[in-house]
Amino acid sequence: MKACVFTLGCKQNEAESASLMRGLEARGYEVTGELGYADLYLLNTCAVTAEAERKSRQAVARMRKFNPAARVVVFGCASQNRPSAFLEKEGVAFVAGAMHKDRVLAFLDGEGQGASGDFGAETAFCELPAPKRTKTRMNLRVQDGCNRFCSYCLIPYLRGRSRSRSVASVLEEARGCLAREIVLTGIDLSSYRDGECGLGDLLLAMKDLPARIRLGSLEVSAITDGFLEKMRAAGNVAPHFHLSLQSGSTRVLRAMNRHYTREEYLAACEKIYRAFPDAAITTDIIVGFPNEEEEDFLQSLSIVEEAGFAHVHAFPFSMRKGTAAAKLEDLPISLKKERMGRMLEAADRAEEKYISRFLGRELTALFEEDGGYTENYIRVHCESAIEGGMYEVRLTKLIKNGACAEIVKEL
Repeated sequence: MKACVFTLGCKQNEAESASLMRGLEARGYEVTGELGYADLYLLNTCAVTAEAERKSRQAVARMRKFNPAARVVVFGCASQNRPSAFLEKEGVAFVAGAMHKDRVLAFLDGEGQGASGDFGAETAFCELPAPKRTKTRMNLRVQDGCNRFCSYCLIPYLRGRSRSRSVASVLEEARGCLAREIVLTGIDLSSYRDGECGLGDLLLAMKDLPARIRLGSLEVSAITDGFLEKMRAAGNVAPHFHLSLQSGSTRVLRAMNRHYTREEYLAACEKIYRAFPDAAITTDIIVGFPNEEEEDFLQSLSIVEEAGFAHVHAFPFSMRKGTAAAKLEDLPISLKKERMGRMLEAADRAEEKYISRFLGRELTALFEEDGGYTENYIRVHCESAIEGGMYEVRLTKLIKNGACAEIVKEL
């Protein structure tokens, strides 16, 4: 029997899908993450934008084209938000939500009944099987849920309140994964807490692992001198900070219910650079939030250079029904498109400027199918590097979205 686990959305979804793939293998299935013929399809959906939710709904039809007789099991944020949109589709045998993903395996074991899963809230971290290795790096779930309620975001309503995995459970999975790089993932990683142990303490607990540790997305509130000291003391944490911004305008940040100002964000960047002078700070920026005026947008443009971003993931605002921002008047699509063009140009200039600092220098890169990534997340290309290999490389020239490099030695 062949099973396909198809994933849309974030690294958290990727990690959950990898765990379910391992669970399917334990039940005798041949498992793949690539769409193709299968006897069973598991669809892990996304609802971060309206477009992501639309793609999630369309994926069911894509699956059934390969095998109309196959069973389809749907779960994740899009099905949590609108279960009826999936329950009504032909071939769907079971629909679960963004929580209780262990119920998916229970259903396949014959323990779940009916057409829909448990949509109730989770009060504790949901443990899943250790993930199947699908990439060179491994995403390791340490936290789920969110208490922040940004005005544009549905995820706290779909994922529930913040809950964290125990340090002991994190270490057990990390020690058994044999990956050369582990990416700690969570819906709100900054809120990680196991008793008195915060995220910095978790990093110290992982300091003796034979792997490079990389952090997922962080909030400004996480960047304290104490946290950075613990990160430095751990010694094996990559100097890469995906520090969520969303807007360079304090006025817009307030409307977004983001709990920091432009000045506080820049101060956090300064702390990072003092502790890690070569650090890569990457970020997300929403373009065209409903109350964004031209002056607000110009502040977002200027902060790209001021913060010294290594990479910017920019995307236009997507209205999500059920959020506070949905009550506001959306900006014209043409205006959002025009601003996106300007933002992407600024992002490209910033990335090129950051990478240029390292030309001629030697960095450590772990190679995946699409190239290598240095400790500060510069994408590099070396003709003789093999997937899964880690090398000391020297950056030689800029290319689009990265750099060419030559191997100095294998590590």
